[in-house]
Amino acid sequence: MRKHIMGRLDGKRIVITGSSRSLGREFALACAREGASLVLNGTNEDALLNVLKEVTDLGAPSRAVLGSVAETGVCEELIATCVDAFDGIDVMVNNAGIVRDRTLLKMTDEDFDEVVAVDLRGPFLCTRAAGRVMREQGGGHIIQITSASGLVGNFGQTNYAAAKAGLMGMMYTAVKELERYNVRCNAMWPIARTDMTQPLIDKAGKTAAELGFGEPEDVAKGLVWLASDAAADFNGQCITFNAYKTALWHSPSEDHIKQCVEPMTLEELDAHYEAVVPLPVYSSRG
Repeated sequence: MRKHIMGRLDGKRIVITGSSRSLGREFALACAREGASLVLNGTNEDALLNVLKEVTDLGAPSRAVLGSVAETGVCEELIATCVDAFDGIDVMVNNAGIVRDRTLLKMTDEDFDEVVAVDLRGPFLCTRAAGRVMREQGGGHIIQITSASGLVGNFGQTNYAAAKAGLMGMMYTAVKELERYNVRCNAMWPIARTDMTQPLIDKAGKTAAELGFGEPEDVAKGLVWLASDAAADFNGQCITFNAYKTALWHSPSEDHIKQCVEPMTLEELDAHYEAVVPLPVYSSRG
């Protein structure tokens, strides 16, 4: 028997969707090393069972639920499994995601719908199911895994960007609705070399590190920190982390404000915006 060493997530009961491969797998392993009890999820049975064995070998009590989070029953089973196995749920991590990249004018209905089903509907279903249990047990923490596409857009990812931006709106709404139940909701933009980002890295002809992507096992530390009690004061926050740099993103806010007592005329709008320089569109490339 491995000698127990106190971990940052001791006693935390955590569900992680999309945890059978890539960054989700590293999330699961990192949480297991820090003492969490885990419910894992994926659509590839062999990969899911492999990760289940890995986290179990690390000493983490674990269960696995096979299936797509696009299905209501799978999401409800994830939460029910955590409650049945560990008598509750402390952290819900909505990580599962797929891409179907095409430029906007070439994107098919199916491309759009498939991505939204997994990347937005799935987190909604899991957030709802987890939130209901967390309300009854007196608290909890829901973490949405977003991306640069959802925050600033990305060429060829209308569907993915819309879904990930939707997660941010969902998070801000959950903060308003669930805070009274002591349920917090935050987001994380992990900047890691993954199955999804590797094609971008290959196309750029540079190393992952040169492009600002961290290795998954290092980036997973950001999720551990956010899920731990060290982040207990965080609610409605979006943290980015690439293992070398971290930051918080502002929620949308106003600028260039003009207030009038009477309804504005078109001429007043002309005069106000004539002197306004349009706000820059953010780019991580500078």
